[in-house]
Amino acid sequence: METETVLRKLPELLQDVLIKVSPPMETETVVRNLPELLQDVLMDIFSLLEIPDLMRAASVSSSWRSAYTSLCSQLKLYKRPQTPCLLYTSESAGENVACLYSLAEKRVYNLTLPDPPIRSRYLLGSSHGWLVTADDKSELHLINPVTGQQIALPSVVTIGYVQPIFDNAGTIIMYKLRQQLYDPDLDPEMVGPKMFPHAPDKLRDHVYIRVFIFPDPSTGSYIVVLIHGPGCQLSFARVGDCKWTLLTLDWDYDQCIYMDGLLYASIRAGRMDAFDLTGPTVTRNIIADEIAIHSSEYRGEFYLLQAPWGDLLQVCRKAELIDAGYEELIVKTNKILLHKVDMEAQELVEINSLHHNVLFLGRNQSICLSAEEYPQLKANCVYFADDEQHNWKYKTNPRDIGVLNLEDDSREEIVSPLWSSWPSPIWITPSLTVMNLSLYK
Repeated sequence: METETVLRKLPELLQDVLIKVSPPMETETVVRNLPELLQDVLMDIFSLLEIPDLMRAASVSSSWRSAYTSLCSQLKLYKRPQTPCLLYTSESAGENVACLYSLAEKRVYNLTLPDPPIRSRYLLGSSHGWLVTADDKSELHLINPVTGQQIALPSVVTIGYVQPIFDNAGTIIMYKLRQQLYDPDLDPEMVGPKMFPHAPDKLRDHVYIRVFIFPDPSTGSYIVVLIHGPGCQLSFARVGDCKWTLLTLDWDYDQCIYMDGLLYASIRAGRMDAFDLTGPTVTRNIIADEIAIHSSEYRGEFYLLQAPWGDLLQVCRKAELIDAGYEELIVKTNKILLHKVDMEAQELVEINSLHHNVLFLGRNQSICLSAEEYPQLKANCVYFADDEQHNWKYKTNPRDIGVLNLEDDSREEIVSPLWSSWPSPIWITPSLTVMNLSLYK
């Protein structure tokens, strides 16, 4: 009965408490006026909060912190859907601090992360609460910014096209990357595969195109898929693997999605491949060979995602490109085109509206949510973050971040454009998940 009473009063109770404890100096005063609640009652309440609110509640008192810790250790009790947040860094916050902007609360949380400094990394992908980052040695890490857990992924030298160059002390001082040249204006002897040198912190500009993270039901862990240079090829690794596995010698892949136990990967020319990664050897089926995935009418970034109602969607993001001078390119998203991918007919079916749904696009795994379940979000809108690869390495370039209304193509900013622009911000859905690494040794 006590639990039911508290839960009925939850919205006004928690809102009042969390607003009041925002200034740290008032915390003790507020806590003294709070009713003493049993830990299981607090856990019932906390299980209804989104993670940013939950983290703030944990700072109220030792008993609230204890309830938060217990909830984190029993994640089966915590099933609250999470509104995506925008993760970025700020020079003023520090080299190791990630800033999490909550769309639900319209406020920022600072999260201190382990080395290497987050401001020295590229933010390459995100899904299920995990980020994939590339450090200044071009090595990849998985990191959960909420829990702080960090996992090293297989070394870049295991991709197969990368050759490390060592000094006398055995330290890597340079990489050589095999790249293909096709320029018809070049001397014929220059055309073809060549090895090009790159400094350790510059290799990531040329190797990593896109990175995807997918749950692996067969192991209870995660699969990381790379689209990488040279030629936009496809490799994957499971958490705990010591090397990347090349999926195919084919090239020009641009998007991936894990759906119904298969990895689907699209090629710019219009082909769709399906890879089964569950067996001892990887198998591939070409399930669509002539689908108009990339019509010449539509030029821009393309995304694949599964809609809540089950359809596979292709999204084209068109943008205005403004040349603002040397090394500066201003990108302004101004149009989103939606299509259902009909595998059987091998064609695209135009969709004119998301209705009550919302899209999140960028370097994150593209997602589609219901605005009815996430009332803080705007229906029939696309929330986008910058993923223009040309801009990755330029620290001062403006970032293309905002909300586009599909009804009239109107655009609005989410936050001030004066934010730190490097590394380029990324959408992430917060999670309390912690991996048991002993299972993968």
